[in-house]
Amino acid sequence: MDSYGQGSGDRSAPEPSHIIVGQVRRPHGIRGEVRVEVLTDYPERLLQREYLYLAHHRSPDSVAPYPVESIRPHKGVLLIKLGGVEDRDAAEKLRGMLVQVPLEEAVPLEEGEYYHFQVIGMEVETEEGEWLGRVADVLGTSAHDVFIVHGPRGEILLPAIDDVVLELDTDKGQMIVHLLPGILEDGSS
Repeated sequence: MDSYGQGSGDRSAPEPSHIIVGQVRRPHGIRGEVRVEVLTDYPERLLQREYLYLAHHRSPDSVAPYPVESIRPHKGVLLIKLGGVEDRDAAEKLRGMLVQVPLEEAVPLEEGEYYHFQVIGMEVETEEGEWLGRVADVLGTSAHDVFIVHGPRGEILLPAIDDVVLELDTDKGQMIVHLLPGILEDGSS
């Protein structure tokens, strides 16, 4: 590891096999349904699924397939009945689980769109060529994503807006940014 908490090898982990589309919040009723918070821009695609894949948030790569018996929208969440989950106790065991779909079955992205895993580890530099560090995480907010960058200036929060992100190349693993006044804590930008 270097002094910025970065390794000297690849810029990021291998591409995941599944994409998170929701999270089980709690059981609904007594017949095994679960309330699922939707974490995808395409919730309508979930209504057509034959299988969903669940994993514990601490080990998102250890997925287990569940046949879908029913899915229905309800007050901003999805109510999902999965095969093998027959009562409230079984549904309770799924609380907090990540709901996923295979990457190859995910909705194709439009130009300029990206999955969070594609951005994490990306090199970030200013339009003047100053290296700011690497994207450590992506925060989803109601307005826009925020890239958390760790580097020589410490932690920098970059809003994912056109005025800041000038270029985002997932193939090269590189992001070029324009620093608006106030982005850097020391006031220099």
